[in-house]
Amino acid sequence: MAPRHLLTLLDLTPAELDNLLDHAIQLKRELRSGTVRDTLHNRVLAMIFEKSSTRTRVSFEAGMIQLGGSALFLSPRDTQLGRGEPIEDSARVISSMADAVMIRTFEHQKVDTFSHFSKSPVINALTDDYHPCQLLADMQTWREHRGAAKGIRVAWIGDGNNMCNSYINAARQFDFELVVACPEGYEPNADLVSANQDRVSIVNDPKAAAEGAHLIVTDVWASMGQEEEQQARTNDFAGFQVNPDLMKLADKDALFMHCLPAHRGEEVSVDMLDHPASVVWDEAENRLHAQKALLEFLILGF
Repeated sequence: MAPRHLLTLLDLTPAELDNLLDHAIQLKRELRSGTVRDTLHNRVLAMIFEKSSTRTRVSFEAGMIQLGGSALFLSPRDTQLGRGEPIEDSARVISSMADAVMIRTFEHQKVDTFSHFSKSPVINALTDDYHPCQLLADMQTWREHRGAAKGIRVAWIGDGNNMCNSYINAARQFDFELVVACPEGYEPNADLVSANQDRVSIVNDPKAAAEGAHLIVTDVWASMGQEEEQQARTNDFAGFQVNPDLMKLADKDALFMHCLPAHRGEEVSVDMLDHPASVVWDEAENRLHAQKALLEFLILGF
């Protein structure tokens, strides 16, 4: 049987995503109650990192350990991937020795190609185009605090980047409305927007997006690999900061999320991460629980 992969949220059905989030919430309860879980005993996760990471590495590595398995950290300096070995060859070899492969890289095509030649499940832990694992954590966090996301209004404020693209996929899979507020020239993937025009709209005014929103989300203005554009982006995104004044336009019970790391004083005000509406720290922790549920689903089938 061909392995299942998670390259984008569209690789799972809405029902599978719902079940996965419910399972993640249960795993969180079990961990906090001291329950020992050994479902991935003797299983190995290979973690390929071409981009630096804090939350992704800690959550996947800790998750495998908590489930009784182990994780291998692989950087370009440590493997032949960094010396020009074809992705196809690396995929065949690594997947023959590991029960799942997690990849954090730049070009989305790399994880796509790797998955085609892999004998084991492949997880996209972030590419320049998508970040599905973060969306699992975000949707788990919403579910814990407010219930199902069906029918809510989500405001994305900032760059139409990989996180924004994944929010578009989430709007389809979890059936909510998404309003993206970004400066002209920073829109998300046009094909994605077109395919989801029944639930996704683009505006250039963050206040218009925030009006009545149940969830407000943002990310850094310059992602990894865009550091040279920092000053230009700072100028272009002036007025797109999420702060308490913007939150006042949202629904009275609105939540705020940020995938982190945050640049306080730029895309968020200095005090925003600790605002009463912020669930950023729950969101960050839920990377662990959502990915544990994902690992069990992909490796074990539940």
